[in-house]
Amino acid sequence: MRGTAAPGDLLYFTDPARAAIDYALMACTAPLLAAFPRGDHHPVLVLPRLNGSDTSTATLHTVLRGLGYRTHGWRLGRNIGPTSKAVHGMRARLDYLTNRYQQPVTLIGWSLGGIYARQLARRTPQAVRQVITLGSPIRLARHDQSRANRLFHRHSHQHIEPLDLPLERDEGPLPVPATSIYTPLDGIVAWRTCLDEPGPRAENIAVLASHLGIASHPAALWAVADRLAQPADHWTPFRPPSFLHMSYPAPESRS
Repeated sequence: MRGTAAPGDLLYFTDPARAAIDYALMACTAPLLAAFPRGDHHPVLVLPRLNGSDTSTATLHTVLRGLGYRTHGWRLGRNIGPTSKAVHGMRARLDYLTNRYQQPVTLIGWSLGGIYARQLARRTPQAVRQVITLGSPIRLARHDQSRANRLFHRHSHQHIEPLDLPLERDEGPLPVPATSIYTPLDGIVAWRTCLDEPGPRAENIAVLASHLGIASHPAALWAVADRLAQPADHWTPFRPPSFLHMSYPAPESRS
């Protein structure tokens, strides 16, 4: 089935160059920021991709802070997998933010960071308002469905939690609203592994971005802003504005 195998060489080797285009698109469409949806400025915790850090999510932070959100990085350095520092540090960071603001926090995770975000939401649903993932292979069934497989396992001797596959095999829906933003042009992971099971509080949103640039792509950022702008007690599925309709292909189903 299309989208179940790791991306081919064309998508893989062009992903960095396409990411540069995604960044450039964001710069060119900066005036669009004034029209972005705005919400209640609640706290947001952003978890980076494999081999990324808070620096790699700087554009996302800048945009969301411009919209008034209190965004926070994970402050754990480079993401090399579920090390003791990462596993315990993320939980401590979430606890700190919920205590500081006295309200649940939205978790935004990019790629591997999204897998972490969903795990945190299952373990501490009372602390999480919603989960938004960006290019995250949340339904990864085999390690060979990711071109980052070798990089991930390079640090496996430091991991304290195994990445049991298939991910979320016997898990039901998240106990909080969940949005998976994915790209069929992903050059790192099989894009179909990013698809969640649609439900009353779960959805998939397709954008035409690279894997390494999805966190800076205008369409992805608009979708993130739209999801954040929803009232905490009234989640509804994403509906793109008419003038951006072409930026969002119809999402695929998991089957």
